[in-house]
Amino acid sequence: MAIDKAKIKKVVLAYSGGLDTSIIIPWLKENYNNCEVIAVAGNVGQADELDGLEEKALKTGASKLYCLDLTDDYVDNYIIPTMKAGAMYEEYLLGTSHARPCIAKALVEVALKEGADAIAHGCTGKGNDQVRFELAIKAFAPDMPIIAPWREWTIKSREEEIDYAEAHNVPLKINRETNYSKDKNLWHLSHEGLDLEDTGNEPTYEKKGFLEMGVSPINAPDVPTYVTLDFEKGIPVAINDEKMSAKNIILKLNELGGKNGIGILDIVENRLVGMKCRGVYETPGGAILYKAHSVLETLCLDKYTMHEKQKLAITFGELVYNGQWFTPLREALSAFVDKTQEKVTGKVRLKLYKGNMINAGAWSDNSLYSEEIATFGESDYNQKDAEGFITLFGLPVQVQALVEQGKLNQKK
Repeated sequence: MAIDKAKIKKVVLAYSGGLDTSIIIPWLKENYNNCEVIAVAGNVGQADELDGLEEKALKTGASKLYCLDLTDDYVDNYIIPTMKAGAMYEEYLLGTSHARPCIAKALVEVALKEGADAIAHGCTGKGNDQVRFELAIKAFAPDMPIIAPWREWTIKSREEEIDYAEAHNVPLKINRETNYSKDKNLWHLSHEGLDLEDTGNEPTYEKKGFLEMGVSPINAPDVPTYVTLDFEKGIPVAINDEKMSAKNIILKLNELGGKNGIGILDIVENRLVGMKCRGVYETPGGAILYKAHSVLETLCLDKYTMHEKQKLAITFGELVYNGQWFTPLREALSAFVDKTQEKVTGKVRLKLYKGNMINAGAWSDNSLYSEEIATFGESDYNQKDAEGFITLFGLPVQVQALVEQGKLNQKK
């Protein structure tokens, strides 16, 4: 539905201070009747990217900036539920995907508080984020007009964006040579564009400045790092026997994983909008957390629950990737996951070494593993019981073969 520009007096903009959103402020004022622009930055752990953001937003035409600390909300209500589900999308641990609904929900709250006439975002018409933002906005403000400049303006590339920024005196932290498209938060960092658009190019992992959350496995220490994680009902509660919040555990794991070259992924993924896209992701702490949680589940979950959970994890990952966080199905799947996690309590030890995560021990009072039963040594397990089990379990196979061979008497 076309937006009546004459009615747009106040716009709330999802603002990161990056290239896209930096030029959107003057563009909105030029194209929407010099409307008031209120910038909203959702802090999901992008650290120094928030430095100087208010000054920059005001200098480029915003009337004010909200900088919202969403880090605890992001970890507790988005990251951890997704991790407990074991959900990923084609190996991607969903770092951008589950940050967007968290930010968008807060964006709507500000827009309603400020009496805004529209919400704007800087997502491109080629990407997934436009869907993630707009579905979340629709969930909480279904009648709110949404302005997506990339679907309106004549700018066609990041190079032209830089031209626009320079013409409007918008300060940038990037240049044309290091103009990767990046998304950073406390869970991950993504890299897209430039040389990565050619799938034949090897990422420059050893080049100074490319990796930001860690080092290449080649440059990692020659001695391993051991880390232990404690979980209660699937939620991380301690690292190396020190109790701390899930957020601080992730931050500590980022440090340990980063220095050991953990969590680097180079993938060509299938975007929601239909095209394939190559990206390099750094998720050091997240990779460790997923691995440790998975190891603990091998002890605590029965076979059928584990297998069903693994199937549903694919659906969960697709929902998160596709921006469908605020849907009945995602909520129902989370309820299922929470039920499966009631006994997922225990400790896991991993050895981190040059990009590898090696299982180095796991313990749980709820473990379904019995050394006494599973041992190759003497036990109370009656191996002869297997004969009857195999006879009944294999009966359909046996009957099928007998019929095909004409050896089963059929009554005429």
